[in-house]
Amino acid sequence: MEDQAFIGRQPIMDEKQQIIGYELFFRHSAEAESAVFEDEFKAYSSVLMNTIGGIDMQWLLGEKLAFINVNEEMLKSEFLELMPPKRTVLEILRTVTPNEETVERCQYLREQGFKIALDNPHLSVETSPLITCADYIKIDIQSLNSAELQKAYNQLHVSSVKMVAEKVETDAQFEDCKRIGFRLFQGFHFARPETFTAKVINASFDSVLNILNTVSQDGEIREIEAGFKKDTALSFKLLRYINSVGFGLSCEIQSINHALTILGRKQLYRWLTLLMVTAGENSTPPALMKTSITRGRLTELLGESYFEKHDRDNLFIVGVFSLLDAILKMPMETVLEKIQLPETVAEALLTRSGIYGPFLQLTEACEDSDNKRILEIAELLQFDASKVNECHIAALAWVETLGI
Repeated sequence: MEDQAFIGRQPIMDEKQQIIGYELFFRHSAEAESAVFEDEFKAYSSVLMNTIGGIDMQWLLGEKLAFINVNEEMLKSEFLELMPPKRTVLEILRTVTPNEETVERCQYLREQGFKIALDNPHLSVETSPLITCADYIKIDIQSLNSAELQKAYNQLHVSSVKMVAEKVETDAQFEDCKRIGFRLFQGFHFARPETFTAKVINASFDSVLNILNTVSQDGEIREIEAGFKKDTALSFKLLRYINSVGFGLSCEIQSINHALTILGRKQLYRWLTLLMVTAGENSTPPALMKTSITRGRLTELLGESYFEKHDRDNLFIVGVFSLLDAILKMPMETVLEKIQLPETVAEALLTRSGIYGPFLQLTEACEDSDNKRILEIAELLQFDASKVNECHIAALAWVETLGI
């Protein structure tokens, strides 16, 4: 298992929590705590190469950027030029010697269209000459109190540089960073906000919940249709979805009844699952929504070789719904009281156990780039690193195609 290398990514957001890019992580082994070590150049390169080759850059669609950690050896190599310059931010690690040669190389890469990010330059004894090359400066907010953070921000911020607050883990930290002046943010807070004890479910969620329950209990089509008719926006979304190019229908579907017949219960259930996380568009942060849907797809892909079609649908639901507590801001037990789900699905959501539990656990470990955990569960399921990475990349690429 020594040559296992895993891929991870974490969103970088603006103050409206819209994703502007991702930091991509490459870990050579379960023991590797940081993204790159000097002796890992070969493993790092091969993972990066496989990533580029395997996904055809699908997960960098639109205006999204890829932030990639670069150590000294990687910076000197010609390997970086394989990345698309306009979409790539090279994050120069603090282990890189900031000498004249490094500055020249960074300036050359910027001329090619790459952007340069510096990692916590305020921690260096002297002001780094690389500051003149910086397009982004990242500051780990966990290492500073509010006053120190303000001081570091004031020292480093100039109009040509975008400041990124890293390791933002609570809403209070997010608000504090905004007050200080940061406009870009990264951290677990955006993927998994704190869970609150109570929240009123808005009308859209309520409608979707009711229809989901009717479908899961094999309710009659007229009951399902009645549920749609109570929510104009929901009916519109259903008709727009079924008339989309993906279905390749020869005629336009104009009635809810016809749409439901064409779609079928299984596909309807799956679509409603997605709608659960997108119904509250105004209240659900885009990054959280995307994490939730990525979980669904990754959990499904990881279980593909283990289960029949019906169970794979359940795996998708397990993944998507695993963040409903954060989306609805209420404990998972309360959420599950409102939705009638199969016992095996509820078991995975509540305790990460049962037949679907290990696949959700592996998905969460991939999301956190927790390599020790990934290795443990992958061995249990008899997967190797390439299989896990293949599924992870396919899930990330699929979610990008949804345009969420």
